[in-house]
Amino acid sequence: MIGNVIVTGGSRGIGLGIVRCLAKAGYGVMALARNESPALREAIGEAARSGTGSIGFVAYDLAETGGMAALVKQLRKDLGPIYALVNNAGISVAGALALTGVTQIEQVVGLNVVSPIVLSKYVLRSMLADGAGGRIVNVASIVAFTGYSGFSVYGATKASLIGFTRSLAREVGRAGITVNAVAPGFVDTEMTKGLGEEQREQVVRRSALRRLAEVDDVAAAVEYLLSDGARNVSGTVITVDAGNTA
Repeated sequence: MIGNVIVTGGSRGIGLGIVRCLAKAGYGVMALARNESPALREAIGEAARSGTGSIGFVAYDLAETGGMAALVKQLRKDLGPIYALVNNAGISVAGALALTGVTQIEQVVGLNVVSPIVLSKYVLRSMLADGAGGRIVNVASIVAFTGYSGFSVYGATKASLIGFTRSLAREVGRAGITVNAVAPGFVDTEMTKGLGEEQREQVVRRSALRRLAEVDDVAAAVEYLLSDGARNVSGTVITVDAGNTA
């Protein structure tokens, strides 16, 4: 086992892709999500049969920041030292800001910004106590620096994650902990299926490679940031968007 990794939102989409990828690479991966999806159960079985890495699951509502200290303490007790945290969980609300409910805005900001910051706080305490360094990867989005009509709240939260990434990298670097972000473009997941066909085609046309990035591409970027090859990479953002922002 290379090390223990926590992946939030690990039951579907990009999160599940990251969980699968890291398990295949030999990590012990703990997926956090509200519910265990059939696809995650299948991945857990595949990992058990392969004998390379492992996948576990803990049901947790990441909006409940008050329980995160106890959550991390229990994970540390069950798993041993935590090598890495991948803050992937996120939600979006599409539509004009003027028509977006305040409750919706607060939910998006809470899950996309407050939750990863608080969870990182407690995981960092564990890493610092162990004294062996570690890795934190935040999953942002190209919307943070390109903008996209109807995604102002989502874009604001992802821009916040990038600022958090860069400042935290300076704060904990002396302890041998790297902090980076991965910014996917429009990836073929449930979130982008909400786009109309015309919008999807527009995204493809704007991309240098004339295609959408895939979940496995994002997962591979995360795997790299956890690897020895990225030991001197910190405070940066890796964009995975098939050249959409080129």
